[in-house]
Amino acid sequence: MARLAIFIDGGYMRAIAYNEYFVRVDYSKFANKILRAVANKTADPVDLLRTYYYDCLPFQSENPTIEERSALSGTRSFFHALQRIERFTVREGRLAFRGLDSMGKPVLQQKRVDLMLGLDLATLSVKNRITHAVLVAGDSDFLPAVELAKQEGIAVWLFHGPRVDNKGDSTFADELWLASDERVELTKELLESVAL
Repeated sequence: MARLAIFIDGGYMRAIAYNEYFVRVDYSKFANKILRAVANKTADPVDLLRTYYYDCLPFQSENPTIEERSALSGTRSFFHALQRIERFTVREGRLAFRGLDSMGKPVLQQKRVDLMLGLDLATLSVKNRITHAVLVAGDSDFLPAVELAKQEGIAVWLFHGPRVDNKGDSTFADELWLASDERVELTKELLESVAL
């Protein structure tokens, strides 16, 4: 039997689903849609080991505003709802404050998210826990983990946004697209089929 793990970069998914297409995703439906897509191209039956979702809680200033507290509460509730989904794990990084921009807004950087995703993919691959890995991501930082997984015989799938977003910016690294064995674009129609 084939074994699948799904790795979702929450920030990337949010940028594609919500910011690009204005769709709120039901992650249980989304994981099942991915499972069916992999099963349709695989000779053996496919079992979903786990879906991993990587993200950070929102920024909180020293004296949090009402909006900051509300965003934190909403994200915590969202993470708890995700963890109630069968075979679903939320892995939290953290946001690092890097100063203020020219408009006085905080400059924030995600920490640990990419590393955790890469380590989980590599660990499951070398321990032969999976035969297929799906990345919902766009960052070339995942390339070493993808290459290791492929060396271990894992079929690596990339679920990615459109080539460019509505601002004309690329939504994924070409190197990640090229390194993947299978590629599925996250179209508006696909995401609307798994909407809340």
